[in-house]
Amino acid sequence: MLRFALNISLTLRELAWPERLETAARLGFGTIEFWWPDGVDLAALARHIGDAGLQVALVNFPAGNLAQGERGWLNHPERQHVWRAAVPQALDFARQIGCPRMNALVGKLLPDEPRESQLARVRDNLAWVCEQAAAAGIEVVVESLNAWENAGYLLTTTAETLALLDSVGAPNLRYQYDVYHMQLMEGNITRTIRQHINRIGHIQVADAPDRHQPGTGELRFPFIFRAIAESGYTGSIGLEFVPHGEIEACFAWLPANRREPIDPARLQWAE
Repeated sequence: MLRFALNISLTLRELAWPERLETAARLGFGTIEFWWPDGVDLAALARHIGDAGLQVALVNFPAGNLAQGERGWLNHPERQHVWRAAVPQALDFARQIGCPRMNALVGKLLPDEPRESQLARVRDNLAWVCEQAAAAGIEVVVESLNAWENAGYLLTTTAETLALLDSVGAPNLRYQYDVYHMQLMEGNITRTIRQHINRIGHIQVADAPDRHQPGTGELRFPFIFRAIAESGYTGSIGLEFVPHGEIEACFAWLPANRREPIDPARLQWAE
């Protein structure tokens, strides 16, 4: 069975935050995920989430200005203190809304420092945040991003990301597997899921090469979703895509009730 969470930061990015929540509920979703809501009244957002009857599967830690290309500060010697200062508020917010995991973007390569020393700083910061998150009952996930759209990002393959997580060794640190990013970087989607499902804390999907909804590109999502269901994965699958066409039509492949677990055999794909 499959459980889906709508990413309201990317898929509903043109709407104001209260409208995103209302739209997610109207579209039949009971679970959402989102990037860190910079500049948003967190107390009001938490109330809106509760009023909409939504659960939250994932929130990103603060990672800078994503629109301007920032992808986290865990490697940055001059910005890590800003990030560490923001973590307590982020964890408190996640706990308030009942979110069980948070995604930490690690940062882009700095040109004037060796990569390994930057990764060492990332390890230290991950170990630190995992300790803070464990006290709050929260899991930390780290994802690989594709280098085509995220030039300089420190983690761009499954192997190097898992190696980094192993080097930290925190029990509440897991891999966030993004099907879109990894299709662009390495392929082998279902093989990776089967091989590393015990390391994967969260899965996100979009079709390649244009990051639209499943069924619009080159990926065989009926096969991928069957593999996820057969792997024993019980978490949510984040729908993190750029809509192509009318928003309602972007979910035509899903049953109308998206709050309940869905048998992959019930997904409907256009010929």
